[in-house]
Amino acid sequence: DRKPLRNEKFSWSADDGKVTLEIENKGVWNRLFQKILKKPRVTYVHLDEMGSFIWPLINGEKSILEIGEAVENRFGDEAKPLYERLAKYFQILESYHFIYFG
Repeated sequence: DRKPLRNEKFSWSADDGKVTLEIENKGVWNRLFQKILKKPRVTYVHLDEMGSFIWPLINGEKSILEIGEAVENRFGDEAKPLYERLAKYFQILESYHFIYFG
């Protein structure tokens, strides 16, 4: 019944069905690393096909079960084991603060 929400501090775009998250590297340490190690000001995270399908569905209104049903309808057997994969995917997104649960 948990309903994930996208963290609005991260920009994202979709091009030809592929979602790219844009993470701005800011803060004192990041500026230092940008100068010394040539770290980019913005890091781009390109989601795979399934992640790109799921990302727009994360809106705080759909539960993980509802998102799972949509994924199963779209990808069928390719998504199996569906809920194990989905649980891990949301765990990763939450660990990077890309999403949170309201």
